[in-house]
Amino acid sequence: MPQPTHPAHQHPCGWNAQLPPRSATPALNGGAQADVVIIGAGFTGVAAARRWHQVRPDDRIVLLDAETLGEGSPGRNSGFMLEVALANDASPDQLERMSRLNTLSRRTMTLLRRLVEEHAIDCQFEHSGTFRGARSDIGRRALDRYAAFLQAAELPHHWLSAEQMHQHIGTHYYRHGIYSPDCSLVQPAALIRGLVDALSPDITLYENSPATSVVRHGRQWLVTTDDGEVQAPRVLLANNAFARALGADRSRLTAIYTYAAVTEVLDQATRDRLMPRQWGLLPAHRLGCTLRSTADGRLMIRSRYSYEREEDNGRIEQKLLDSLHRRYPNLDISGFDASWGGSTGLTHNGAPLWGQIQPGLFVSAGCNGGGIVKGTFLGDALARLALDQDVEDIDSLFGRADWMPPEPFRRGAFHLIAAWERRRAAPET
Repeated sequence: MPQPTHPAHQHPCGWNAQLPPRSATPALNGGAQADVVIIGAGFTGVAAARRWHQVRPDDRIVLLDAETLGEGSPGRNSGFMLEVALANDASPDQLERMSRLNTLSRRTMTLLRRLVEEHAIDCQFEHSGTFRGARSDIGRRALDRYAAFLQAAELPHHWLSAEQMHQHIGTHYYRHGIYSPDCSLVQPAALIRGLVDALSPDITLYENSPATSVVRHGRQWLVTTDDGEVQAPRVLLANNAFARALGADRSRLTAIYTYAAVTEVLDQATRDRLMPRQWGLLPAHRLGCTLRSTADGRLMIRSRYSYEREEDNGRIEQKLLDSLHRRYPNLDISGFDASWGGSTGLTHNGAPLWGQIQPGLFVSAGCNGGGIVKGTFLGDALARLALDQDVEDIDSLFGRADWMPPEPFRRGAFHLIAAWERRRAAPET
């Protein structure tokens, strides 16, 4: 079965729906020439385009995106900008490597903050820190492991009791919590739209132009879309799991969908009770729920996973509503203002699929949920690699993506592991 070249979403992105309408740039039509083609106008591709233009401002840079800005995966994430390692990545026995990663993350955060300020990007950027919450014993053990890393790395954090968690986020659901200041919250669709608008006008963006093939054509690469084609000596694949259809290693990368929903704006009394200030909560267990408040007084919840395709969004929405009601049983909500699915690229060991595939063809995929900050750094580094500039040792920092078994064994393993983990961690979902 051929790999899809881009996602097919059932519902519009709820974050993007909150923003003023924008007119998409025209789709690629006919033939074009470029010095570099970057496939994917997400955080990775935009960072690569920005760096390329800084180094070679006279080059013809073409940026292709399969969807309208804000509707793709970058606009569908939860808007957490983490300055330190993800909980699933953190390991107290690898402090030197994690310290280097944290330094790069902070540097990237500084860059993103500067771009937001310089270009007046109205994306509700707020340095809020982040909570991690656990209800069950398995969740508490995950928190213990993360706290051990934070303590060994001398990163600021403190434990919270169930009552303290209630004071901060308005629910008695979580029995244990950790607060870390190293996180900011953002409206993700507004951020990606703003970052693209901040690019040089010399960079050509084509929206609604999914690349359908990338093939060698003499000394050039030929990138084909539904209605056009563009030739360039170098191509950067920054479209995450969908890079598989364009030459990336299928044996090391798979597509996972996860789901989010956002309430209507809550009444002022409820907002005063649940969100004295903006907050975000990440789950202790990887199958748990992400929660956050929004600047305009809503609650967002994100949970549930599916393999390679979106499940029925209506059925998922009911599960998300059930999870929200368990956490806020007194909240009078019968439905959501919006719900949506979004894709990410997953590797077996959490390491990215990154680097040169063939002469002139490069890939950065498999962000494994670290989207905004991690994707921005890896996109910038990929452009530097393709431009023969100095680049950090990505393998020593992040590792190299492991091989995964072919289908149908991969699918079966995913469903088996996911079912087992859901059963073990049911209170966290």
